[in-house]
Amino acid sequence: MGKNFKNRISVPMIFIIALIAVNAKGQFSLTGQLRTRTEYRNGLGTLQLKTNDPAFFTSQRSRLTFNYKTSRVIFQTSLQDIRVWGQDASTISAADGSKLGVHEAWAEIALADKKDSSFKRSSVDYFAVKIGRQELLYDDSRLLGNLDWLQQARRHDAIVFKLLHKGWLTDLGLAFNQNTDAFNYNGTFYTPANVMPYVKDSRGNLAITPPGFIPLSNTAGWSSKTGTPALQAMPSTNGLYQDYKAMQYLYLAKTFNKTKITGLILADHFGKYVNDSVKHIAGTDTGYIYGRRFNQKGVNSRVTTGILLNSFLDKKKAFALTAGFYYQAGRDRDAQKMSAYTSTLSLSYTKNKFSYTAGWDYVSGNNTFSSSSTNHRFDPLYGTPHKFWGGMDYFYVGTGSPTGGLSNPFAKIRYVSTTKRFTAALDYHYFSLAKNQKDLSGSAIEKYLGSEFDLVTNYALNKITTLEYGFSVMAASKSMEYAKNIIPNTSKLTGTWSYLMISIKPAFLFK
Repeated sequence: MGKNFKNRISVPMIFIIALIAVNAKGQFSLTGQLRTRTEYRNGLGTLQLKTNDPAFFTSQRSRLTFNYKTSRVIFQTSLQDIRVWGQDASTISAADGSKLGVHEAWAEIALADKKDSSFKRSSVDYFAVKIGRQELLYDDSRLLGNLDWLQQARRHDAIVFKLLHKGWLTDLGLAFNQNTDAFNYNGTFYTPANVMPYVKDSRGNLAITPPGFIPLSNTAGWSSKTGTPALQAMPSTNGLYQDYKAMQYLYLAKTFNKTKITGLILADHFGKYVNDSVKHIAGTDTGYIYGRRFNQKGVNSRVTTGILLNSFLDKKKAFALTAGFYYQAGRDRDAQKMSAYTSTLSLSYTKNKFSYTAGWDYVSGNNTFSSSSTNHRFDPLYGTPHKFWGGMDYFYVGTGSPTGGLSNPFAKIRYVSTTKRFTAALDYHYFSLAKNQKDLSGSAIEKYLGSEFDLVTNYALNKITTLEYGFSVMAASKSMEYAKNIIPNTSKLTGTWSYLMISIKPAFLFK
């Protein structure tokens, strides 16, 4: 039913809905976004192999956001189309299907509001329930963020209870994921990924992906030394390869004078699996598909908790302090016991058009010389790593994270013009391992991984159009190859990345 509905969405239908809403009582807005980003990649996310050439392409996000607000209900839907220029032929077949996707579709129902006289009795300042597909965006997006840098961004299917009373903000969020509502589907087993319909077996033959099965990333690979499949996948975090089965979180926030303190307790639960193989016969050739089968009862539960403090240290708010600490326990996705943490500390100073920031982020990892069976690699949940650990996205995104964790002292400079039409930012990151990691001979590698410089400029062409240019350089050490699971001496230790992005955000209707 969902696919058929998406196929029926049309521009005339959108404007009919808009006109109906305009005539109804309440505030209505229809806004859009067209964001194109042209990139030159020569070592983005990971070191570029010496045998590889740079990449160049343009990606695009097209988004329409509808918002309707009354005193009792807020309703919002956001439709978006994400693509790379040339990804589709200039004339496509009807069999290619719909290219639209729903980024957001939620409603917030007010149950109590002291500011609204239509509520006869309200014992709290504000209480509401927000239900549907929505962005979860808290604090600085370190652990829960919309990851807006990615064209597809991030959202969750969840219900959130929102309470505001006497300056205290309390949010309780709940989510439970499932693959299908088919009549013949039994139990609550969950395959936690968008699995491609086809996969290659161990002999390189194309095969249909088995149901409830996530093939390992390089199942077509084969080790000539051991005669076994090369199934080692790149280690990663930040919700990359396995979505949660269920999630609950409690968020608290309170501002005292010039200091805001927030707390978070989040539990995410992951479906259990078994390693499995499926025989695949292609003509006279027999191969195997290796992967994880998610048909086991129970979940692996992980709990993350911590606090974040933001405070102005003087009356003029020139000096600002940020400090935070989060601890992670329970079981990770692979049922391994966890004991991990992350911390952040920074001090900012703003004067006239400039601001200066110095700080240090620490993300715990595993000491590969230790025989401990406990996982000490902190997972930064569902945040926005691009914002904290370098614009080139070497860490805690889809490109993997170091087994030994990360230590990241950093320095940042910001400039804002008098008219605020032009801004510029220059960041420096010093990356090193938090814990020791072995090389191929079993010796400890140097902890220093590399330094990154990020330059970003923004210019407002007009009220709805912004032009952004960025240029980044990664100067890596040989240790980066081990941290990124790259064969030593096969990659370029200097990486560069540049992009030009245009963002157009028109407001079509507002009432």
